[in-house]
Amino acid sequence: MTEFSGTDPDRILPLLWRHRSPAKGRTGRPPRLTVDAVVVAGLAIADAEGLEAASMARVAARLEVATMTLYTYVPSRAYLVELMVDEVLAGRRLPGPGDARPSGWREQIQLYADRTITMYREHPWLTEVSRVRPPLGPGMLRESEYVLSTLGGVPVERRNTAAVTITMFVTAAARQEGENAQLRRTDGQSNDAWWSERGQLWEDWFDVEQHPAMTELWNAGGFDRGPDQQAVDAFAYGLRLLLDGIEAQSSDTTGLRSSPMP
Repeated sequence: MTEFSGTDPDRILPLLWRHRSPAKGRTGRPPRLTVDAVVVAGLAIADAEGLEAASMARVAARLEVATMTLYTYVPSRAYLVELMVDEVLAGRRLPGPGDARPSGWREQIQLYADRTITMYREHPWLTEVSRVRPPLGPGMLRESEYVLSTLGGVPVERRNTAAVTITMFVTAAARQEGENAQLRRTDGQSNDAWWSERGQLWEDWFDVEQHPAMTELWNAGGFDRGPDQQAVDAFAYGLRLLLDGIEAQSSDTTGLRSSPMP
């Protein structure tokens, strides 16, 4: 698991927020690279081959520069990974203030969930990065602002707790999807195919007397849907219950505009 604790906030924050700071006038020859170019190169390698492959040497080779040249723009690989993560978080393009968005608060949360799951599916190396101490850049703050903005009807003392609960639930499911994507890239198998190959477990090793609840469910057809579809169903079910609970505890139902979720 990659951590960001090795980065200096006085150095990483200006890099994360580089597009918010007006560029100072330069004299002399323009720089050969930009921080953006280094980040894009790192992302291309990580997306294709995994996070471990995105070393400073590999990134430099992709950009056709000496490895030491990169340190002029990004102090170390830890800084590069942090910049890559925030770039991907921002890439969800969650609506900001004044942007068009779905009308119902549940649909707004569903948009956040869908884009987060897609993000992990497209960038499965994110599962190797800790989100406990996230990069404090535009991507992370955009996520927090968006989720909080959907919860205007929740009492203010519980609003952040509700937002954190939603992001924890969605991120956990999205990380699992990222792990699935990693495994599919490695061995080409779906979860359904993996379980199917291990059907001998049920024939030779499964004891119905020791597993009566599972046996009852099996006989009732509760396991007919494969693991991949079960994961989809479980996420939809859990998110619906979570939002039902938030809405039930809201004192301002006008702030949470109800609309049924599938």
